[in-house]
Amino acid sequence: MTVYVIANINVHDAEGYKEYSASVWRTIADHGGWYVGRAGAVGDAEIVEGNFQPGRFVILAFESREAAHTWYNSDEYKAAAAIRKAHSDGDVFIIDEVPAGNAPTREWGDWR
Repeated sequence: MTVYVIANINVHDAEGYKEYSASVWRTIADHGGWYVGRAGAVGDAEIVEGNFQPGRFVILAFESREAAHTWYNSDEYKAAAAIRKAHSDGDVFIIDEVPAGNAPTREWGDWR
């Protein structure tokens, strides 16, 4: 089952964070993950209800929870994450996709 890694990151040093941005996408792709959605900076996400103010908000997808954990715990991502953590703080969590038939869902296209 597809899982989503969701991150809300508050960048404190944009210049230093660029090194993370330049390298993290490769670690995701190398572990079979892909970007689903992204708000690159404060103000990029349209808030339609509530007071949540996302920083850099990212949604990634992986084929399974195991694949997401393998990526997150990989040496390649740990090296990238060390850069991210030096220049930002935030929250990262994993949620499951809703299985087809349990709620309004859709089939994934060939784009991923």
